[in-house]
Amino acid sequence: MNFRILMPVIISFAISVILCPLLIPFLKRLKFGQFVRDDGPESHQKKSGTPTMGGIIILLSVTITSVFYIGKYKDMIPVLFATVGFGLIGFLDDYIKIVMKRSLGLRAWQKLVGQILVTAILGFYLVNYTEVGSTMLIPFTGGFQGGKYLDTSFLFVPILFLVVLGTVNGANFTDGLDGLASSVTILIATFFSVVAIGISSGISPITCAVAGSLLGFLVFNIYPARVFMGDTGSLALGGFVAASAYMLRMQLFIVIVGLIYLIEVLSVMIQVGYFKLTGGKRIFKMAPIHHHFELCGWPETRVVAVFSIVTAVLCLIALMGI
Repeated sequence: MNFRILMPVIISFAISVILCPLLIPFLKRLKFGQFVRDDGPESHQKKSGTPTMGGIIILLSVTITSVFYIGKYKDMIPVLFATVGFGLIGFLDDYIKIVMKRSLGLRAWQKLVGQILVTAILGFYLVNYTEVGSTMLIPFTGGFQGGKYLDTSFLFVPILFLVVLGTVNGANFTDGLDGLASSVTILIATFFSVVAIGISSGISPITCAVAGSLLGFLVFNIYPARVFMGDTGSLALGGFVAASAYMLRMQLFIVIVGLIYLIEVLSVMIQVGYFKLTGGKRIFKMAPIHHHFELCGWPETRVVAVFSIVTAVLCLIALMGI
């Protein structure tokens, strides 16, 4: 095996694990602490003041690592753009929460406009500057060589927006417990890295870089977290997952490997919808669903472990479907 293909993991991990102890005290001095909402779980109130916006560390380590490879691997461009683009939206959201002390950050329409703009640019690039096309691999049909592909044709654009925005917001909702979004996304990034390396895809350096960056970040993000990624990190990771899937023509596989993202989004939609229809009743004790399990008595670490195990199993199943 050529171990040079794994160098992005090592480089990104080293940058991340070095930046964390340097930037965490800096974020503390700037008082960039987590603003905990009053309607969240009571146990989370003790997290108030823990440095957030740690997603900057993820973005820096991934971007710096990508600089070494992007000249040779042009297919990384849309993935890096989506990662940084959505990360910048998250940065603005975090900045407003922390500096302006507005717990909801960007207004919903402002966040949506930003996400639509980044998705539109991503779609334009995919159509005009890549060979991705409008097809997507159907799982369990024989893999990349002999498998069947679904041609989305004129539905390419609406499906693109559905997949990208759904994945990005799914990752955002998943970021609610110490190490949860990091742990789940490390496994997804590893899955895409294995696939990308296996088919010699040009996005393998950045998928490896994201895995390495999250490994380094998780050292400081596991319970009890010394830093949170904030929307800066969670939106960036969602953009990374969606763009990587598109570059590999594996959009349908997001439903498998990113099932936790999907469940988190659906739990919020179901909760809100049921609340409005019934005039105040709830299905879950709290949404997103990871808070429901907390309020059922599960320790935070158990929720993270179970969600990670589920994702690991799903990634193995997805590999079987190639």
